[in-house]
Amino acid sequence: MNDHELKRERRKQRALERLGTNTPRCPFCGIDEPLVFELHHVPGRDFDESNETLVPVCRNCHRILRDWQKDHPPGNSDPPSDPERIAHFLLGLADMFELLVKRLRQFAEKLFAIDGQRTTGRGDRD
Repeated sequence: MNDHELKRERRKQRALERLGTNTPRCPFCGIDEPLVFELHHVPGRDFDESNETLVPVCRNCHRILRDWQKDHPPGNSDPPSDPERIAHFLLGLADMFELLVKRLRQFAEKLFAIDGQRTTGRGDRD
């Protein structure tokens, strides 16, 4: 292994260590390249004091989730109260489910296209 390959492998191993897994996979888009992952604070950084709600996601999906967090209500207290932390966690989960649903619909449409079928809307097939 030459010096260039060794440095690349070290960067990859540091990324895997930071993520806490040797087999990362974005739950939304499925990419599995360790170097494109970031840790997402489900409730938002300001409402995750213990960093216990970090989820590894790819940079693209992370950008979407972080943007959606900007629509969440601002904090009411400093430090945030427990109900406020819980509410922001639930909003963060809802964002993740929303992104997941969006991706699931895209994957389903791709499968229909591969199979040579087209959907015209909900309820067309039983």
